[in-house]
Amino acid sequence: MEKNGGWNPYLAGALSGGVSIFSVWITGKYLGASTTFAKTAGMVEKFFDPARVAQMDYFIRELPVIDWQWMMVLGILIGSLVAAVTSGSFRWQAVPDMWQERFGPSISKRASFAFFGGILAMFGARLADGCPSGHGLSGSLQLAVSGFIALACFFIGGMIVARILYGRGD
Repeated sequence: MEKNGGWNPYLAGALSGGVSIFSVWITGKYLGASTTFAKTAGMVEKFFDPARVAQMDYFIRELPVIDWQWMMVLGILIGSLVAAVTSGSFRWQAVPDMWQERFGPSISKRASFAFFGGILAMFGARLADGCPSGHGLSGSLQLAVSGFIALACFFIGGMIVARILYGRGD
């Protein structure tokens, strides 16, 4: 653990790299997460109208079932909870401090931005046929030039959006 209670970023990065390597070694699949959310939507829709889902081209190709990637996303949730609890940084908070300082304490405003930001991110991930972890991390593991370009674009985009939302900071 770091002095601030968080995990050492080098250790966390090495562990993430290990997960990537073992994922390919054991399952023959590269990391990615956005397909899991589309599959989950398909599982929900299948509950209400299974005949319609069975005819959809996307869900014929990507079966809406709980699979290794779905379990990986669940593992991310559990792992982040364990990391937050063990570092002593876990707390229930509807509006993060940084957001509250910049935009105020409104829970509905924060929820609206998070919801529409999630929609925008998922639209982009589906449009690109994959998410940042799929294109950036797994692409660079394969030494694909597009993977490195994707990683650079994600970081640059993140810095620009952070600057727009939070300004120059302290």
